[in-house]
Amino acid sequence: MRTDLIRKTALTVAGIAATAGGIAGPAIAAQATPAERAAQVVTTDRKGHGERELGVRYEAQPNFYFCGPAAARNALSVQGKNIDVAAMAKEMGTTEAGTNSINDITPVLNKETGKDVYRSTEIPVDKAGDKVDKLRADVVRAVDDGRAVVANIAGTATDTDGTVHSFEGGHYISVVGYRDGGKVVTIADSANPDQASYRMDVDALAHWIASRGYSS
Repeated sequence: MRTDLIRKTALTVAGIAATAGGIAGPAIAAQATPAERAAQVVTTDRKGHGERELGVRYEAQPNFYFCGPAAARNALSVQGKNIDVAAMAKEMGTTEAGTNSINDITPVLNKETGKDVYRSTEIPVDKAGDKVDKLRADVVRAVDDGRAVVANIAGTATDTDGTVHSFEGGHYISVVGYRDGGKVVTIADSANPDQASYRMDVDALAHWIASRGYSS
């Protein structure tokens, strides 16, 4: 199976079951009604202290293959946009095999945000270590601009609490904040509302994205 940027991605039921962890981020209200989520969402803005976290109106993905549209929907929610996930899936060409690549996500983000605001970046599997600084800079730039990053990941990664997150078949996530000048990022994950948010070292995230890409 191909492992480049255009590799098909779907969150399998097994992948959902394999994910473990707890909510670890103040910017996301996971188990609440839409009204409650809107009331609970806050933005932590401490750019002068090397950290910023955007408020997310979080929604979990409604099925095992909508992770791409759900990640884009959660990412756009930080800008106050509330877009139907099914409509996004149609625009992205999402099927039960998933959303083909980050290049199908970027045009939809730009449609809602502005021409060429978002750009796709590939991380080759053998260049993950070389791309950490660029990923870190792109996350900080986007978040400081009030935008979330969408990343296509695959495999297993461990968050800062030591929780393992495994998506061997591939998955999409949103990056909605950073701390320590971008060395640590906050992830909004649509796979399971019980694990809606967690933090991860940017180096670990770069290796999680390796063979795929992100939109920032």
